[in-house]
Amino acid sequence: MSIKLSQKQIGQRIAELRKMKGLTQEDLSKSVKISRPSLTQIENGNRNVDIMELQRLSIVLGFSLDEFMSKDFTVTQDVVSITEKKSKKIEERISVPTLQVNKFKNVLLYILERCAGKPNVGETVLYKLLYFSDFNYYELYEEHLTGAKYRKLPYGPVPQKMDAIINQMIDKGQLQRVKTEYHGYSQTRYLPLEKPNLTELRASEKEIIDRVIEQMSDWSASAIGNYSHKDMPWLASKEGEEINYELAFYRDSPFSIRNYGNEIEEQ
Repeated sequence: MSIKLSQKQIGQRIAELRKMKGLTQEDLSKSVKISRPSLTQIENGNRNVDIMELQRLSIVLGFSLDEFMSKDFTVTQDVVSITEKKSKKIEERISVPTLQVNKFKNVLLYILERCAGKPNVGETVLYKLLYFSDFNYYELYEEHLTGAKYRKLPYGPVPQKMDAIINQMIDKGQLQRVKTEYHGYSQTRYLPLEKPNLTELRASEKEIIDRVIEQMSDWSASAIGNYSHKDMPWLASKEGEEINYELAFYRDSPFSIRNYGNEIEEQ
């Protein structure tokens, strides 16, 4: 059961795990990309740890956040042995997202085929549908759907290279860009001019996209924007920076689509 830990308790646990694994402060600070003085402050309980730093520490030191934050957590050789196995699995899973342009185009065409006729689905809503499709798929299957990278901007997560891809599709006659007005606001919409190639999508990928469409495609830009701003990957990212897919594993209800409580750890 998770409890509220003080900065001092968190620092002590991190220091104990570091020493048990035979790492110096210099080793650990380099691995988690923070300065050694910052790590010293954390271990002494004089500095808070943000979610991104705690995530990196969990990967390097090999602890489960749920176990780490529990009242009965103790650092033993058995814990380190188990968490090292978990850490190896996490490191094997982590991969830098690589944009699959053709897959991204077909996901975009598929979403537009189903949603372009809805008056609320302008550029803002479209970006969020793409974001939740990508991050929900990664959370559930631990691999990338389109490999698109998303940046945290004021109005919500935005896929990088989107403008270039859209312009390319318009030039090839695959899309049409339309400027309209919706509830008194200017709106940019995209109309598909060709059907998606569904052979590019696995059944599992299409299922995740369909769920996102069913849940959110009728929401207004304001509603879906506010919803995305409460999602952990958004909350834990810094303004203007890329949103880390790994943060999808720290979601709470109603954002998480994976039942972690019923999963059995491999020993």
